[in-house]
Amino acid sequence: AKETFGPVDVLVNNAALNYYIPIVDYPTSRWVRSFAVNVHGPFILSKLVLPDMMERGGGAIVNISSGAAIGPGRGPYEDQTARGGTMYGASKAALERMTQGLAQEVSAHNVAVTALSPSQVVPTPGTVFHKLVDGLEDPRGEAPEYMARATLLLATEGADRVSGRVTYSQAILKEFGWIDEAQGTGIDRPGSGYSQI
Repeated sequence: AKETFGPVDVLVNNAALNYYIPIVDYPTSRWVRSFAVNVHGPFILSKLVLPDMMERGGGAIVNISSGAAIGPGRGPYEDQTARGGTMYGASKAALERMTQGLAQEVSAHNVAVTALSPSQVVPTPGTVFHKLVDGLEDPRGEAPEYMARATLLLATEGADRVSGRVTYSQAILKEFGWIDEAQGTGIDRPGSGYSQI
């Protein structure tokens, strides 16, 4: 990309991998592969674009997280169903922590580093396949446009206004006046621990 278009101004780390398997049955190779995509990939790509961003005195890295980063809290647990989302949640929580640490590290260089999750589940082929929604037209889902617009907002606002933010699509869009009505995580229910700091 750099050879073709020049220095990278914005990096969106959006790739993700998960296998919905309970920990007791989780193959170690799949665990490692998932962390490689969900955490190591954003680290490696950030490391590659940061020198140019820091030299130019600006840029944006948006890490796409997930509501899965919000843990179930402490027991006892009424719902003891094993859904197999522990690895995915752990990797997204790690991504959120990396976001805030990296934001602090590059703050002197005017580089914004943020993490963004959808306020509601976005109906995609992946969320349909894993039965997180009842089809691409599930009315409980969030239109993909919310994530696209929220990513644009985080990539274009000044680092002084957004860097270190761990936020949710509809929450950040409402806060900055890009939408009037909002619902879901970050609006009518709390987000992850990192979104509270």
